[in-house]
Amino acid sequence: MAQGNGLSDAYTAALTRLKAQKGNKSVLGLRALMWVSYSERPLLVEELCHALGVEIGSTDLSPQGIPAIRTLLSSCLGLLTLEASSSTVRLVHFTLQEHLLSASTLSHSPHSTIAEVCLTYLNFGSVRDLSPTMRCAPSTMPLLQYASLYWGEHTRRGMTENVEILALRLLERFDEHISAQLLLLMKEEYSLSGPGFAGEQGPVGFTGLHGGAYLGIMELLVAVLEMKEWDVNARDCTGSTALTWAAYKGHEEVVKMLLEHKDVNPDRADTKYGWTPLSWAAERGHEGIVKMFLERREVNPDPADTNGRTPLFLAARGGHEGVVVMLLERGDVNADKAEDGYGRTPLFWAAQGGHEGVVNRLLRRRDVNPNQSDTYMSQAPLLLAARGGHEGIVKILLERKDVNPDPADNYGRTPLLLAAQGGHDQCSQRARPMVGRPIGRRPG
Repeated sequence: MAQGNGLSDAYTAALTRLKAQKGNKSVLGLRALMWVSYSERPLLVEELCHALGVEIGSTDLSPQGIPAIRTLLSSCLGLLTLEASSSTVRLVHFTLQEHLLSASTLSHSPHSTIAEVCLTYLNFGSVRDLSPTMRCAPSTMPLLQYASLYWGEHTRRGMTENVEILALRLLERFDEHISAQLLLLMKEEYSLSGPGFAGEQGPVGFTGLHGGAYLGIMELLVAVLEMKEWDVNARDCTGSTALTWAAYKGHEEVVKMLLEHKDVNPDRADTKYGWTPLSWAAERGHEGIVKMFLERREVNPDPADTNGRTPLFLAARGGHEGVVVMLLERGDVNADKAEDGYGRTPLFWAAQGGHEGVVNRLLRRRDVNPNQSDTYMSQAPLLLAARGGHEGIVKILLERKDVNPDPADNYGRTPLLLAAQGGHDQCSQRARPMVGRPIGRRPG
């Protein structure tokens, strides 16, 4: 085994011995291996012990049912080991996981089993009684954080009738449950690229509808919508609607279903940035969702947020060429709109980010000014591309007769100077012979 020979046979023999153990040791050992093999991240010792102590159908955790780590490890006959530096439990070797996953000896449906345990735990009375404004799980409930963050992932991979019942029980009063608080805190707290969540007031308004849209599990969301009459345009504690969450997360089927709801407002913006669901989809580069929005006549394809940023602006900044193409095909989209305050256009951000394909697409529009500088530093797209060493963009811009080859910013720095300072020799070589060239008309 030390030489890597005969591992599969050795593992098979070890598992055979494990299953032959008397009493509860066989079941405990197999369940422990299943959890470690299929968990979304390495499990802490206390998390694994509590997970193995949960009895499906129970209303609370019995301390007597939680196995000791020594008992757990001995039941696995050396196939599990304790990582002392991180206090996590792992398989004895990475090849063991390959063997277990290929052999499918642990469980017919491991993800549904884990989802049932997580949801049973979250529905315990002692967990439901916790304040939804707590910012971390109490030490007496070590499985609470893992269950809150990952029950959705396991449910997505292992939906069963019982899992659905447990999930709906949780989602029924999700905005009053600590698991919603932990989910948003751990994944969205003060997010610069998402709706963001401060957490002081708890998950107020983050209902089962919002949670279902966030997770993107269609079966659950269909069932949630059948629970009662929902305000599908309601904003939650982050200022977001269910449609915003679905668009942000890239859940196409959920977006489609919500857009077909008779009461939905597809242009309802969030309160953090003033972005509509289309803006979020464009910013994240979700082409399929952007297409769905643009196919609906009632959707505004060019909404500006509180800073004047449009979906095209956000897509160009992120380098999402496919989204940019779809938006530019709309004649009612302003391709050269600058954001408020700084005057930066979609072309500005595409040039700065080195998004050559996006720059190419934008320059095909006659209403895009290739020389438009921002109002903060007076930096033109050519200067930004040269400074960043984006040779392809420099070449594209200099091949246009209407581009000023020598624009200076507020500090008098030119493209040639910045390219030279940055050590971008190819950009310098392209810019040097163009200095002093007269500016002609725009092509086309």
